[in-house]
Amino acid sequence: MLLQFFTLLGALGMFLYGMNLMSSGLQKAAGNRLRHFLSAMTSNRFTSVLTGLTITAIIQSSSATTVMVVGFVNAGLLALGQAIGVIMGANIGTTVTAWLISLLGFKMDISILAVPLMAVGFVLSIAKREQHKHIGECIVGFSLLFLGLSLMKNSVPDLSQNPEILSFITRWTGFGFGSILIFLVIGTLLTLVLQSSSATMALTLIMMSMGWIPFEMAAAMVLGENIGTTITANIAAAVANVNAKRAALAHSFFNLFGVIWALCLYRPFLSLIGLIISGMGYPNPVETNYTAGIDPTSPESTAALYGIAMLHTLFNVINTCILVWFVPQLEKIVTAIIKSKQSADDEIFKLKFIQAGPMVTAELAIGQAQNEIVHFAQISRKGLAYVNAAVQATTPGDFDTYCGKLVKYEEIADRIEYEIATFLRAIPEGSISEHTRQRITAMYKIVGELERLGDSGEAISRILSRRNAHKQVFSPQYIANIESMIALVDKAYEVMIANLENNGTLQAAIDSEIAINTLRNNLRDEAVTDKNVAYQNSAYYMDVVSELERMGDYIINVSEAVHGKK
Repeated sequence: MLLQFFTLLGALGMFLYGMNLMSSGLQKAAGNRLRHFLSAMTSNRFTSVLTGLTITAIIQSSSATTVMVVGFVNAGLLALGQAIGVIMGANIGTTVTAWLISLLGFKMDISILAVPLMAVGFVLSIAKREQHKHIGECIVGFSLLFLGLSLMKNSVPDLSQNPEILSFITRWTGFGFGSILIFLVIGTLLTLVLQSSSATMALTLIMMSMGWIPFEMAAAMVLGENIGTTITANIAAAVANVNAKRAALAHSFFNLFGVIWALCLYRPFLSLIGLIISGMGYPNPVETNYTAGIDPTSPESTAALYGIAMLHTLFNVINTCILVWFVPQLEKIVTAIIKSKQSADDEIFKLKFIQAGPMVTAELAIGQAQNEIVHFAQISRKGLAYVNAAVQATTPGDFDTYCGKLVKYEEIADRIEYEIATFLRAIPEGSISEHTRQRITAMYKIVGELERLGDSGEAISRILSRRNAHKQVFSPQYIANIESMIALVDKAYEVMIANLENNGTLQAAIDSEIAINTLRNNLRDEAVTDKNVAYQNSAYYMDVVSELERMGDYIINVSEAVHGKK
């Protein structure tokens, strides 16, 4: 019996691993296409729902869809209201798993085909083309998913021969509406433990098909699974930003509202499911006694499986049809509940785009990292404005304020570099394509160069502090020259950010670098030949100019990394 229990756990692990592998392969094969599709197909709340449904049905992971959606919200490509629509569609899309299992996993022994399919997947996985490798990974994952499901079916205990094994579960079915609430909680807890509503759905179908629980208790477990998946999303968003928390809360409101109306109308809702299944030519699952044990190949068993899949689908479809009209109101509610506690000035110093849990969707996490790097560059550019302000400061109080800002920005740059690099390191090598691996390598170089820009800002503040300590003051001409240099560096920043956003060219970055170097050379020549300025004053002046030129070097390095130059 102990061996049977561990076999069941192993089969469940195979099912979950197969699902993750299939999702990962699909994401790597179509990651960029999915991102483009999502950004292009959310013009209104209805297309947003359709988009969420389509993508989740393809990648078989509503969590991956939600993570991707939140990244677009933060990037400004999607409004929160559009994101809510996509999340609603994702809830419908995740019901595809229940239908796959019902139609294929129980009605026929797909494990017979799974092993030959794994051979096909293996051949594709060793192909030279990346696309073929990803498709092969998807096929292997699909095969493992149904092998695991088959093993789960064969390893569960037979209650007709060993009724005492799960008698405690059957005893919980006799408390009327209380039993419905008990199994709703069981479905919620199982989803939390397994971190997959699809896996819980598979277990629910098995428990019912083996005669452990009646149809109405299995239906309650399905409702609980919808609650469990929202709790998981909220846990993931707990360490994320404000928009992630709002999206997760909207998801919770959506499913909790659905569970409340479904419980209030539980008997009529199940009767509707029974009528639909009866209309399809199968026995009414609500009226069938499954706890007495039934033949898995019988019409009654098929009716039960279709009934659960239909309930899951109809629950999410009805819920979406009701709430899709109230997306603006839902958006206002979650925005009012979760408020940004920081001022706009403080908010820019926190990660905006990277969300918790990159392991959920490794390939799509790269888009979040890219957006965060653009944000990092924009923060760095703001630091340049404080360099200009520190140079022009005329009072000790103003100077100390701006120098303090430069020190703060250097610390911010260090922290952001560390957090982005940590995020990138958390992405498993085996879950990404070769092209994405090269992008990650470039990202490491880019964040390093952006961090050095913060170091340069602090270095200039130290130069100016030493100048003040020695009672030196820059002439109006020197200040004007430094301003000219800062203007060229700012222009280089603009070109660099355009390159990071894939809207610029390497030649424009090279032209900016040449302009910075030319001005630096001219200013240096003028300073050397000017005998009317004290040497110490001139030395501090040229140190500032040289540090600004060095910032130009870091900036061109970023653009070269973007365009694949060493």
